[in-house]
Amino acid sequence: MVRYALAIGLDKGRKVTQCEYKRSEKPSRRIGTCTKHARFVRDLVREIAGFAPYERRCQELLRISKDKRALKFCKRRLGSHIRAKRKREEMSGVLQKQRKAQAAAAK
Repeated sequence: MVRYALAIGLDKGRKVTQCEYKRSEKPSRRIGTCTKHARFVRDLVREIAGFAPYERRCQELLRISKDKRALKFCKRRLGSHIRAKRKREEMSGVLQKQRKAQAAAAK
């Protein structure tokens, strides 16, 4: 059966070729992922510049086990609950690394 570009029927509309890649491989799906170079630059800046004052205060709150207060504080400073949760997790990870380093140095 010959297919025509008709506006009716099962095979209606313009015939197009399928994409050769899957949806998960679309370039737009990569947006937001951190590259090696970007990660390296961020780590370098963090090492040189240190933490912002609000980040240091958040770390202090986490040290005295005030997780909820740290979340509220970060939320006020960052403006979003999701960003505040992410920042609190980042700061608690930094504290864990510091504790590990101190434990390794003590041995």
